[in-house]
Amino acid sequence: MAVLAATTGSSLSAPAAAEGEAPPGQVDFPTHCTAPQEAGLPPADGPTTARITVDNPAPQVGDTVTVTYQVLRTPASNPVGGALPADVLTPTGRILLAGAQSGEVTVVGAKRNDPVPAGADLPAVTMTGTFTVTAPGGTTLAPGGYTLHTSHLLDLDTTCTADAPSAVPVSARLTATELPTANLRSVFLAAAHGRAGAKVTVTAAGFPPGAAVTVAGRAGAAETADRVSATADELGAALVELPVTDRATTAVIAYEGAAWSARRGSGPAAYTVINVTAAPSGTQKVTATVEPGALGMTQTGEGITLGAVPYGDGGAAPGRIGTVTVTDARGGPAGWSLTGKVTDFTGPGGIRIPGASLSWTPRCVAAAGSRSTCTPGSAGVVGPDGALLASTPDAPQVGGTFTIDATVTLQVPPYTPPGAYTAVLTLTLS
Repeated sequence: MAVLAATTGSSLSAPAAAEGEAPPGQVDFPTHCTAPQEAGLPPADGPTTARITVDNPAPQVGDTVTVTYQVLRTPASNPVGGALPADVLTPTGRILLAGAQSGEVTVVGAKRNDPVPAGADLPAVTMTGTFTVTAPGGTTLAPGGYTLHTSHLLDLDTTCTADAPSAVPVSARLTATELPTANLRSVFLAAAHGRAGAKVTVTAAGFPPGAAVTVAGRAGAAETADRVSATADELGAALVELPVTDRATTAVIAYEGAAWSARRGSGPAAYTVINVTAAPSGTQKVTATVEPGALGMTQTGEGITLGAVPYGDGGAAPGRIGTVTVTDARGGPAGWSLTGKVTDFTGPGGIRIPGASLSWTPRCVAAAGSRSTCTPGSAGVVGPDGALLASTPDAPQVGGTFTIDATVTLQVPPYTPPGAYTAVLTLTLS
């Protein structure tokens, strides 16, 4: 696995909120709101209009997802006898998870509201929270109960619950995938050639401690009859002697399980079986060995500068990542993937723009003569959870040189304070 980090920065300032029809995910559910005892008000029943959004609808297991719960309309009313001044209302709530992952997410909102006249309904509120994705598959998010705390004259809590919790409609969905893991398995040979029947000392490394490891010969993409078994020690390594008797053997591999796979097997180490038949008089036998290389990458430049956007309006700050060159000289059947993730953008006074505001459109080109095809990742959000930049598939024979870049866009919220905002984009090759 290889990692590259680049600093991404921009002089920023901010998009206006779109207006029109109700946004996707907006739902209504019947609610029972209990006024605080001190208010002397009867319970209020009526619909709550709510909407839940997630910053990443396609996370990987282990990622942290930020959720936003908006209560756009509530039957709860002002619990004090007079008007409520501005910025005295603090909301808290719950989001209900179901499907691949179940449970609750606690969300909290800032103490921020316009003045509320006496007897009027309490205003719309926004609450946010986070949770860690623990299981792959589809998960639904539905609005749960919420509490509206007012801190004027007295500290009062108005509590609202769903009349039929099991019937609350789903407001958002996400689909999680397993986090790809780097395959660090490898083999090292004490000699790269030998006569038929000779024993070559092989070190298999990078396996789970205690794993059953098979070391075998290979001819192209097929295994030969040369094979021994071993158990990885506490460091994940196994030292064996492999008799190479099959004259077709051109490489040695190691793997876990019943058969080699790109996820649980090493790349091949080249090996040549030398034919010892005497050469005719006046001739010489010439033997050449092609040694496997490594998988690596380089990047042009150390920083990415995004375009500036005007204060107040905000909008899209465009840019381009430094060109990445991936070289695959392993000579085996395993493909590779290049992923990226970005931190939040930090600006003056610690003001942040979420990393999920950065999106990209990848591009990948294989150099002439490359054995593999290169597939760019999908256009979309990069964010702190990461996204695929480019990849090549497994194949009987892979390898080549690949040029990868991407245009990037940072969506800057309106009225973001002026200044330079900086984040770190990390690229990982595995």
